[in-house]
Amino acid sequence: MRTLYIRHVPDEVAARLEELAAQAGLPLSTFALQELTESARRADNAELLNALPCLPIERASILEVLAESRAER
Repeated sequence: MRTLYIRHVPDEVAARLEELAAQAGLPLSTFALQELTESARRADNAELLNALPCLPIERASILEVLAESRAER
């Protein structure tokens, strides 16, 4: 496992991270690691979305099906 040191973190960013960590009941380092892990996981989302086929579905069609589905409830 590696150790990362982050320099030049603006005071307002550090303070906000400390607040969020405290709200989560976690040490700052644990909270920061969770956030970095989540950010790294999401990094591939754009690539995955771009790989999806482009289907020519009209917005109106989606809204119509949605309205029908809601009416059935």
